[in-house]
Amino acid sequence: MSINIAVLISGHGRGSNLQAIIDACKGGHIDGRVAIVIGVKDDAPAMQRARNNGIPAVEVRPKEFASDEEYGRRIMELLSEHRIDLICLAGYMRILPLEIVRAYRNRIMNTHAALIPSFCGKGMYGEHVHNAVIAYGAKVSGCTIHFVDEEYDTGPIIIQKCVPVEEGDTPETLAARILPLEHQSYVEAIRLFAQGRLEVEGRRVRVLPAD
Repeated sequence: MSINIAVLISGHGRGSNLQAIIDACKGGHIDGRVAIVIGVKDDAPAMQRARNNGIPAVEVRPKEFASDEEYGRRIMELLSEHRIDLICLAGYMRILPLEIVRAYRNRIMNTHAALIPSFCGKGMYGEHVHNAVIAYGAKVSGCTIHFVDEEYDTGPIIIQKCVPVEEGDTPETLAARILPLEHQSYVEAIRLFAQGRLEVEGRRVRVLPAD
Protein backbone atom coordinates (compact mmCIF):
# COMPACT_ATOMS: atom_id res chain seq x y z
CA MET A 1 0.00 0.00 0.00
CA SER A 2 1.39 3.39 -1.00
CA ILE A 3 1.93 5.72 1.96
CA ASN A 4 1.42 9.47 2.40
CA ILE A 5 4.40 11.18 4.03
CA ALA A 6 4.55 14.51 5.84
CA VAL A 7 7.96 16.14 6.26
CA LEU A 8 8.41 18.64 9.10
CA ILE A 9 11.24 21.17 8.97
CA SER A 10 12.51 24.13 10.99
CA GLY A 11 13.73 27.59 10.09
CA HIS A 12 16.67 27.41 7.73
CA GLY A 13 16.79 23.77 6.66
CA ARG A 14 18.45 23.29 3.27
CA GLY A 15 16.13 20.40 2.55
CA SER A 16 18.67 17.83 1.33
CA ASN A 17 17.01 15.02 3.30
CA LEU A 18 13.64 16.19 2.02
CA GLN A 19 14.98 16.09 -1.54
CA ALA A 20 16.35 12.58 -1.03
CA ILE A 21 12.92 11.41 0.12
CA ILE A 22 11.14 13.14 -2.77
CA ASP A 23 13.56 11.65 -5.30
CA ALA A 24 13.22 8.15 -3.80
CA CYS A 25 9.43 8.36 -4.03
CA LYS A 26 9.53 9.60 -7.62
CA GLY A 27 12.09 6.95 -8.55
CA GLY A 28 10.02 4.11 -7.12
CA HIS A 29 12.44 3.28 -4.29
CA ILE A 30 9.74 4.21 -1.77
CA ASP A 31 6.14 3.14 -2.32
CA GLY A 32 4.72 6.48 -1.31
CA ARG A 33 4.71 10.22 -1.85
CA VAL A 34 5.48 13.36 0.10
CA ALA A 35 1.97 14.76 0.53
CA ILE A 36 2.86 17.89 2.52
CA VAL A 37 5.81 19.77 3.98
CA ILE A 38 5.17 21.71 7.19
CA GLY A 39 7.69 24.34 8.28
CA VAL A 40 8.04 27.07 10.86
CA LYS A 41 9.31 29.66 8.34
CA ASP A 42 7.82 30.15 4.92
CA ASP A 43 11.10 31.32 3.36
CA ALA A 44 13.17 28.31 4.43
CA PRO A 45 15.04 26.73 1.47
CA ALA A 46 13.33 23.39 2.14
CA MET A 47 9.92 25.00 1.69
CA GLN A 48 10.96 26.22 -1.77
CA ARG A 49 12.27 22.74 -2.60
CA ALA A 50 8.83 21.36 -1.80
CA ARG A 51 7.06 23.88 -4.01
CA ASN A 52 9.54 23.27 -6.83
CA ASN A 53 8.43 19.63 -6.70
CA GLY A 54 4.73 20.47 -6.68
CA ILE A 55 4.28 19.63 -2.99
CA PRO A 56 2.15 21.81 -0.68
CA ALA A 57 4.38 23.67 1.79
CA VAL A 58 2.51 25.12 4.77
CA GLU A 59 3.96 27.52 7.32
CA VAL A 60 2.88 26.89 10.92
CA ARG A 61 4.69 29.21 13.36
CA PRO A 62 4.68 27.91 16.94
CA LYS A 63 4.94 31.46 18.32
CA GLU A 64 1.60 32.37 16.76
CA PHE A 65 -0.23 29.91 19.03
CA ALA A 66 -1.17 30.47 22.65
CA SER A 67 0.08 27.05 23.72
CA ASP A 68 1.96 23.99 22.53
CA GLU A 69 -1.38 22.16 22.53
CA GLU A 70 -2.91 24.64 20.07
CA TYR A 71 0.16 24.37 17.84
CA GLY A 72 -0.14 20.60 17.95
CA ARG A 73 -3.82 20.72 17.03
CA ARG A 74 -3.05 22.76 13.93
CA ILE A 75 -0.39 20.25 12.86
CA MET A 76 -2.83 17.41 13.52
CA GLU A 77 -5.44 19.08 11.30
CA LEU A 78 -2.98 19.19 8.42
CA LEU A 79 -1.88 15.59 8.97
CA SER A 80 -5.48 14.44 8.99
CA GLU A 81 -6.38 16.52 5.93
CA HIS A 82 -3.59 14.88 3.92
CA ARG A 83 -4.21 11.39 5.35
CA ILE A 84 -0.66 11.05 6.57
CA ASP A 85 0.72 7.58 7.34
CA LEU A 86 4.28 8.58 8.27
CA ILE A 87 5.85 11.78 9.61
CA CYS A 88 9.52 12.44 8.80
CA LEU A 89 11.45 15.12 10.67
CA ALA A 90 14.18 16.75 8.59
CA GLY A 91 16.03 19.39 10.56
CA TYR A 92 13.03 19.91 12.84
CA MET A 93 14.51 21.37 16.04
CA ARG A 94 11.55 21.13 18.41
CA ILE A 95 10.06 18.38 20.53
CA LEU A 96 6.77 17.48 18.89
CA PRO A 97 3.61 18.19 20.88
CA LEU A 98 2.53 15.13 22.89
CA GLU A 99 -0.75 14.83 21.01
CA ILE A 100 1.14 14.15 17.77
CA VAL A 101 3.64 11.72 19.33
CA ARG A 102 0.83 9.69 20.90
CA ALA A 103 -1.36 9.68 17.79
CA TYR A 104 1.52 8.64 15.53
CA ARG A 105 3.47 6.35 17.87
CA ASN A 106 6.08 4.44 15.83
CA ARG A 107 5.01 6.40 12.77
CA ILE A 108 7.36 9.37 13.23
CA MET A 109 10.99 9.17 12.10
CA ASN A 110 13.95 11.44 12.65
CA THR A 111 17.54 11.49 11.44
CA HIS A 112 20.48 12.39 13.66
CA ALA A 113 24.01 12.97 12.37
CA ALA A 114 25.77 10.86 15.01
CA LEU A 115 25.54 7.42 16.58
CA ILE A 116 22.84 7.61 19.25
CA PRO A 117 23.08 7.39 22.28
CA SER A 118 26.37 9.30 21.92
CA PHE A 119 26.44 13.00 20.99
CA CYS A 120 22.69 13.51 20.98
CA GLY A 121 19.99 15.33 22.92
CA LYS A 122 18.96 18.96 23.21
CA GLY A 123 21.35 21.34 21.49
CA MET A 124 23.11 18.58 19.57
CA TYR A 125 22.42 19.48 15.96
CA GLY A 126 24.33 20.66 12.93
CA GLU A 127 27.99 21.46 13.48
CA HIS A 128 27.55 21.20 17.27
CA VAL A 129 27.35 17.42 16.87
CA HIS A 130 30.43 17.13 14.70
CA ASN A 131 32.41 19.53 16.89
CA ALA A 132 31.60 17.37 19.91
CA VAL A 133 32.60 14.14 18.14
CA ILE A 134 35.96 15.58 17.06
CA ALA A 135 36.67 17.22 20.42
CA TYR A 136 36.01 13.95 22.24
CA GLY A 137 38.45 12.08 20.03
CA ALA A 138 35.89 9.55 18.80
CA LYS A 139 37.22 7.23 16.10
CA VAL A 140 33.87 6.68 14.37
CA SER A 141 30.72 8.68 13.83
CA GLY A 142 27.80 8.28 11.49
CA CYS A 143 24.05 8.67 11.36
CA THR A 144 21.02 7.26 13.14
CA ILE A 145 17.46 6.95 11.88
CA HIS A 146 15.08 6.43 14.79
CA PHE A 147 11.44 6.57 15.75
CA VAL A 148 10.45 9.66 17.72
CA ASP A 149 9.17 9.62 21.28
CA GLU A 150 8.58 12.33 23.90
CA GLU A 151 12.25 13.36 24.31
CA TYR A 152 15.15 14.44 22.10
CA ASP A 153 16.80 11.51 20.27
CA THR A 154 15.61 8.77 22.63
CA GLY A 155 13.23 6.73 20.46
CA PRO A 156 13.89 3.20 19.15
CA ILE A 157 16.73 2.99 16.61
CA ILE A 158 15.87 1.78 13.11
CA ILE A 159 19.16 2.09 11.20
CA GLN A 160 22.71 3.21 12.02
CA LYS A 161 25.62 3.59 9.61
CA CYS A 162 29.23 4.49 10.45
CA VAL A 163 32.06 6.52 8.98
CA PRO A 164 35.61 6.87 10.35
CA VAL A 165 36.65 10.12 11.98
CA GLU A 166 39.87 10.95 10.16
CA GLU A 167 42.93 12.88 11.28
CA GLY A 168 42.48 16.53 10.43
CA ASP A 169 38.69 16.28 10.15
CA THR A 170 36.72 19.48 10.64
CA PRO A 171 33.00 19.63 11.39
CA GLU A 172 32.49 20.45 7.71
CA THR A 173 34.49 17.52 6.32
CA LEU A 174 32.93 15.06 8.77
CA ALA A 175 29.43 16.34 7.98
CA ALA A 176 30.10 16.02 4.24
CA ARG A 177 31.09 12.36 4.69
CA ILE A 178 28.04 11.56 6.82
CA LEU A 179 25.36 13.35 4.78
CA PRO A 180 25.18 10.86 1.86
CA LEU A 181 24.82 8.01 4.37
CA GLU A 182 22.08 9.97 6.10
CA HIS A 183 20.14 10.29 2.84
CA GLN A 184 20.62 6.61 2.04
CA SER A 185 19.61 5.47 5.53
CA TYR A 186 16.51 7.67 5.72
CA VAL A 187 15.28 6.39 2.36
CA GLU A 188 15.95 2.81 3.44
CA ALA A 189 14.04 3.24 6.72
CA ILE A 190 11.04 4.78 4.96
CA ARG A 191 11.08 2.05 2.31
CA LEU A 192 11.01 -0.64 5.02
CA PHE A 193 8.16 1.16 6.79
CA ALA A 194 6.14 1.38 3.56
CA GLN A 195 6.68 -2.34 3.06
CA GLY A 196 5.38 -3.07 6.58
CA ARG A 197 8.72 -4.57 7.56
CA LEU A 198 9.47 -2.63 10.77
CA GLU A 199 8.33 -4.21 14.03
CA VAL A 200 8.92 -2.41 17.34
CA GLU A 201 9.38 -4.46 20.50
CA GLY A 202 10.21 -2.14 23.39
CA ARG A 203 13.43 -0.41 22.38
CA ARG A 204 14.25 -2.86 19.60
CA VAL A 205 13.22 -2.37 15.99
CA ARG A 206 13.21 -5.61 14.03
CA VAL A 207 13.42 -5.66 10.25
CA LEU A 208 11.09 -8.37 9.00
CA PRO A 209 12.03 -10.46 5.97
CA ALA A 210 10.57 -9.51 2.64
CA ASP A 211 7.62 -11.56 1.42
